Amino acid sequence: MKHGVSEIATGVIGGVLLVMGFLAVEPVAAQESIAVRAQMVKGLLPADDPNAAVWSSVAPATFPMSPQVHWPTRILEATVRDLSVRALHDGTNVTILLEYADPSEDPDDAAAIEFMVGDKKAHFAHGQPMAQVEGGPVNIWYWKNKDAKGMDMNAKGFGTLSVQTHQDVKAKGAYANGTWKVLFTRPLATEHPEEDTQIKTGGFINIAFAVWDGKKDISGELKEKGSQKAISSWWYFRAEAPPDYSGYYYAALAVGLAFGFQFILIRKLKKGQSA
Repeated sequence: MKHGVSEIATGVIGGVLLVMGFLAVEPVAAQESIAVRAQMVKGLLPADDPNAAVWSSVAPATFPMSPQVHWPTRILEATVRDLSVRALHDGTNVTILLEYADPSEDPDDAAAIEFMVGDKKAHFAHGQPMAQVEGGPVNIWYWKNKDAKGMDMNAKGFGTLSVQTHQDVKAKGAYANGTWKVLFTRPLATEHPEEDTQIKTGGFINIAFAVWDGKKDISGELKEKGSQKAISSWWYFRAEAPPDYSGYYYAALAVGLAFGFQFILIRKLKKGQSA
């Protein structure tokens, strides 16, 4: 009978461990190869330092770039072929780091991040109405080297770009060894939902990128300006939700119940043996 009790106890514990194993399994990450994931951190964000050490521990997402061909005047070749993106948030603010190769630092070097505003689908090219996609609105976070600051903008198609009266975006660039690092920071939510994209943790939203090489050609004209730039299509952005420890709570509860059941079962079996 003692051997039977031991087998029952082993079976109960094995079942508990199996339950804990299922609870500990994390869901398969969606859109892993085409999404920027902003991890949630405790403490201060590196909002003023594109070279902060913490960025080396954040996995980058790399996106292809191509010349803008949706609107004249166009260019056939752009300097930037791809860029890497990292992001962090602290539950209140989000900071996004763009990193890309550029052979020279120029005053008119520039970069931008674009989001849809609200639920209306917009084309990644400034929200321009195209085919079956209605126009805008889009929210654009813009930075230019010589201005050394971020700019919050909106558009509903080419030729409609406007600067917001309120400015929630901050940006800072750092150039070294042929590489630009441009850091954008903004609150996850703002008081202007009709103009600003609102970033909710735990969900996917669309994101796109643009980069301008501000180098001048032999004639003194800018190599890239206005619609002449490197762009991406829409990809995905996700501000990760705070950690959910409910699975561990239920696992602990299951362990407690299992051991309680085991204790009562053993007592009853022992009473049966002594009777």
